[in-house]
This record gives sequence, C-alpha cells and structure tokens, in this order.
Amino acid sequence: MVKIAVAGGSGQLAQEVIDTLIAANKHQITILTRNASAKDSMPGVTWLAVNYNDKDELVSALQGIHTVLSFTNQQDADGVNNAQKNLIDACIAAGVSRFAPSEYGSAGKDDLPFWAGKKVIQEYLEKVNEKGKVLEYTLFQPGLFLDYLASPHKTAKYVTPLDTFIDFQNRRAIVVEGHEDAIMTLTTVQDIAGVVAGAVDLNGEWPKLGGIRGNRVTVSQILKVGEKVRGMCHPFTIDKVKLEDLEAGVLRTSWTLGKRHPSFTDDQAEALAVVLKTVLIGTLLSSAKGAWDVSDAFNKLLPSYEFTRIENFLANVWEGKP
Repeated sequence: MVKIAVAGGSGQLAQEVIDTLIAANKHQITILTRNASAKDSMPGVTWLAVNYNDKDELVSALQGIHTVLSFTNQQDADGVNNAQKNLIDACIAAGVSRFAPSEYGSAGKDDLPFWAGKKVIQEYLEKVNEKGKVLEYTLFQPGLFLDYLASPHKTAKYVTPLDTFIDFQNRRAIVVEGHEDAIMTLTTVQDIAGVVAGAVDLNGEWPKLGGIRGNRVTVSQILKVGEKVRGMCHPFTIDKVKLEDLEAGVLRTSWTLGKRHPSFTDDQAEALAVVLKTVLIGTLLSSAKGAWDVSDAFNKLLPSYEFTRIENFLANVWEGKP
C-alpha cells in the first residue's frame, strides 16, 4: 500500500482513475482539488482543497505522499502551465517518489497547439532531472480515447465522448491523402484507468515514455472495422485532404467537428468554430506524421493485462444503431 495524491481530481478522466483505484482497495487516496467543499466522503479517500499557486501549501498537502497523478487542466490562462510546475516543485520538496503529469494523449505534440502545455511540462520534467534523477516520472500516453469513436454514445462513466475525424454515427471520415495507413493508437478509458492503477502497483522504475497501446491500427483498418460494424451496404463517405493544405491551415472538407473538450474555457468556446478547426487540422497533421503511434512500455510491464479490442468495442456500441 502507498499513499496516492490525485491532482485535478474532479476532472473526467481523473474520476475514472479514482474509481478504479478505490475498487482495487490497495492504497490511501488524497484528491487535490481547487474546491473540496461539495465532495462526498468515501472510505479511504480524502478530499483536500489546495491553491496551486501556493507552493508551501502544496508541499504541506503532499507530506507522506508516495505517488502523485496529475490531471490538472493544462489550458491555463498563463500559457506556461504554472500550476503543474508548482506541483512538480512541491513533489520534489515534499519527497514524493513518483509523478505522472497531465498527459494522456499522443506521443508527439508539435502539430497540436492546444496541447502545448503538455510539451512545456515534459520539458520542465527533463530540466529538473538533467543533473541526475530528482523525481521519477512517466508520461502516460494511450493515444486517442477509443470511446470517442462511440460519439455521441457515452461508454465511460465520466468521460464525455467527442467527435473525431472518423465519424461512426454518420459513416464518414476525413483522411490525409497518401497517409491512409497512418498509425493510430486507440485505448478505452477503462483500460487507461486499469493500466494507471496497475502502474501504481509496480515495484520497478517507471519508463519516462509510458505508452499504453490498447490497439495499434492504421486509419484504413479503422475504416474497415467501421464499415463492418455499421453495415457493408452503407460504406463510409471519405473526404481526402492534402498535407500541404493542412500545413497552411486550410481545411477543405464537407464537414467539421461538432463538440469541444470540457477543458477548453468559455472564452475559447465563443470562438468554437476556430477551436474545432484547429483541433481537427492538428489531429490530422499529427496522425500523418506518426504522433499517435505510442510505445508499448506499459504493455510490457503489465503483460497479463487484457485490453479491449477495437472490433469488439465498436461492435458492442454500434450494433442495432441506425
């Protein structure tokens, strides 16, 4: 048993992980949040309100904590992710053994400006350890949530499904011309939570690049699965876009995304069309350049873990759906 602190514990993915940790009944859990007043008490779980701008308060909150799992919103107003930097500094000062930043996505970030904060934190962790290991950490990278291909149907308890460039509901997709075999890693939210919980139990050192490879498939393979589960008599309509257009910020498609991630602020929501265009272009560009082909580091460390297969997941979601 170890003491775990979950930062940003009211977030959607955080709550999925917390439920899995509670069900395992192995660890003491402290949930750090900006507002703990409205939270229900749970056996073995403590809710603690913290100010992420107050390092001393964070150090005090982390006394005796072994592992910190961060799910803090990296879309902070300052643009430099000070909340997580302060949390990292506090982990070091408090003697925390392990830290996992708010990562949970692709391996590459270069074409994903909305995830710039994740890259900032990756660089910050490298810097604090540049003269020797000060804080053990891993970047949990599960690729794209497989649950998003179920949109608009909710398949996780907390995580809200989002639209992607492959739209199963309307049997359509946007594909980068010449990159139909780009690799995508797709992992269910349940499996992400299961692997994170399993990683907490590991005795050995965490890998820095913590790939979680639920399914490693090409875009064309996803489309084949889609046509199978959505009915072969209804093939997907494919919009093909050119890489050079995407690089120039040009999106020539007959449709675009319709849902935003809850981490985006209200101010960003006012310019929703621009935000969603940026997300779509970034996802397409990054897929063509291999950013979603994550490692299988945690697959190797947890060889007995059985991941949900894409064919089974999508068949269960879409069976009988119009």
